[in-house]
Amino acid sequence: AGKSTVAKAVARELGFSCLDTGAMYRAVAWRALQDGVPFDDDEALGRLARAHDIAFAHEEGEPVPRRVSIGGIDVTDAIRTAEIDRAVSPVSAAPAVREALLDQQRRIGNAGDYVVEGRDIGTTVFPEAPVKVFLTASAEERAHRRVRQNVDRGVGSVDYDEVLTDIRRRDDQDSSRATSPLRPADDAVRLDSTGRYIEEVIEDICALAREKFAYEVKKLIGAYAAVMGGVDAIIFTAGVGENDALERMQIASGLEYMGVKMDEDANNVRGEERVISATDSKVKVLLIPTNEELMIAMDTASLVG
Repeated sequence: AGKSTVAKAVARELGFSCLDTGAMYRAVAWRALQDGVPFDDDEALGRLARAHDIAFAHEEGEPVPRRVSIGGIDVTDAIRTAEIDRAVSPVSAAPAVREALLDQQRRIGNAGDYVVEGRDIGTTVFPEAPVKVFLTASAEERAHRRVRQNVDRGVGSVDYDEVLTDIRRRDDQDSSRATSPLRPADDAVRLDSTGRYIEEVIEDICALAREKFAYEVKKLIGAYAAVMGGVDAIIFTAGVGENDALERMQIASGLEYMGVKMDEDANNVRGEERVISATDSKVKVLLIPTNEELMIAMDTASLVG
């Protein structure tokens, strides 16, 4: 499994949505081929990218999009052919295309909790992302994965040598392009998935996310406790919507740091003399003080923002 498969699995595990920016460039490449736009005409490619909105369709209850369209045309299967594999690098290297899609990517990603997958996400699109992973694998392994993937879905080349050549060519083109070249962000965690089970890679990335959220909550809890001169308990009270995965994870991580663990349904969980209760999609967390009647109320937004 490659980065797209891993990104989607991590999104499911964390309860996030997933944005495949590579599919956006593939959609533009498909549209350029249909319209006969030369791949070396930066201005024309930019106009095309700005003129056609790219949209992702989700099935109910599924955080990962199943379909992608450009200008209202479903291109989910059409963008996974060998022809598009070859076309996407020169199209994605066009500065005008990258600029046009940058706004769309940020608009989508800033609208909720997202795992965003792409080749310049941590360096250009979301440089302030709290967790960045530069996922790699050998070209040979990626070629084997792509061939198996193409066989399973019945789309794209199943010739290993052709796929390997395309992967190496794209790596070289993407690494040497002038605009947003392929490179890891300085603060990205490098993860090589060569020879590893996908489940291990997914768990490593999820652990990084949970560790980061826990660290941020720990700092805030410590800061509030210091200001209050040391307290026995803190009350978190907030309505957390079922899609606000980041807020739920921050609450859970902070509570675990304080000796409280939440079970799968967040009901009837006890940690020493502290109690957590939940009702439907609204989470209400109570930490019962042992010595003091003093309780500090904080809106969860204080933790997130």
